[in-house]
Amino acid sequence: MKIVADTNIPFLKGVLEPYAEVKYLDGRAIDRASISDADCIIIRTRTRCNADLLAGSKVQMIACATIGTDHIDTQWCAANGIEVQNAEGCNAGGVADYVFSALYGLASRRAIRLDEATIGIIGVGNVGKRVESMARRLGIRVLLNDPPRARKEGPDAFVSLDQLLAESTIVTLHVPLDETTRDMAGREFFEKLRPGTIFINASRGEVVDEAALMHARPKLGGLVLDTWCNEPNVNPHLIELCDIATPHIAGYSYQGKQNGTAMAVQAVARHFGIRPLMDFRPAMEDETFRPVAIDMRGKSQGEIAAILQYNYPIFTDDFLFRSNPGCFEQLRSEYNYRREFYID
Repeated sequence: MKIVADTNIPFLKGVLEPYAEVKYLDGRAIDRASISDADCIIIRTRTRCNADLLAGSKVQMIACATIGTDHIDTQWCAANGIEVQNAEGCNAGGVADYVFSALYGLASRRAIRLDEATIGIIGVGNVGKRVESMARRLGIRVLLNDPPRARKEGPDAFVSLDQLLAESTIVTLHVPLDETTRDMAGREFFEKLRPGTIFINASRGEVVDEAALMHARPKLGGLVLDTWCNEPNVNPHLIELCDIATPHIAGYSYQGKQNGTAMAVQAVARHFGIRPLMDFRPAMEDETFRPVAIDMRGKSQGEIAAILQYNYPIFTDDFLFRSNPGCFEQLRSEYNYRREFYID
């Protein structure tokens, strides 16, 4: 069996070699020639998997070590007998940590009070639910918008997008990228926001119309972006307009990367019957990366901000990105994974 894998997937080298020939390539270098005789490819978001790449190959499975599948033509794969498995929910904890480190860091710098804030969460899947839980533990009022969940579970726990935009002082996006969400945050979206709203996007860049966002920037009380259109060739003017700008690393926690690799390897093991790897999980290489629980009860906003910055100093990531926006991919591939934290 032959496997082609993205060389930037952590904790992977040496795991599958006892059972397969494994070739490692940069995700953008995986092409038709390199996978023509491969049985499986293990990728991140940087490899576009469609007919142009896969037609005529032996590939029977794609394992993605990230949550998104918008870079994969899943319909074509299904029609051509190629199984696709992603690592759904692998980075939920890391993204939630990112949102609140950014929010409290920004609030401290801009003297914004959060004790009467309302956070509107658009997209309440694995990530959105973690953001919801953390917000409630911090005493922040929560509004939820997720039409697929509302249709399935009933509308009681959810509000319309119009209500969310009208009432929220913080709006954070956690939706997948598909035909229903592409450019969902456009001119009309931003017109409906309350003046002074903090806007956060750590989902996919293309869910935001960047021209509409830049037009609306004077209305916003804060802007935090981790994802961008046309990555890695991001708009430098938009970076300048952000309070916090990072190179698509919100989910880059140590646990998130462990989870993503574990889920990808387990999927490959199930498909090819590699029994010793069906419960695979990367070892904890350093105990200092073990997740930490934080008790925020009775803490002031300033104390909460300091604790969050101690556990994830997000302005370091912001500084490194602003200093080197052309090094988008390098900053991601060489990122020092951070440990996750939980709020009690």
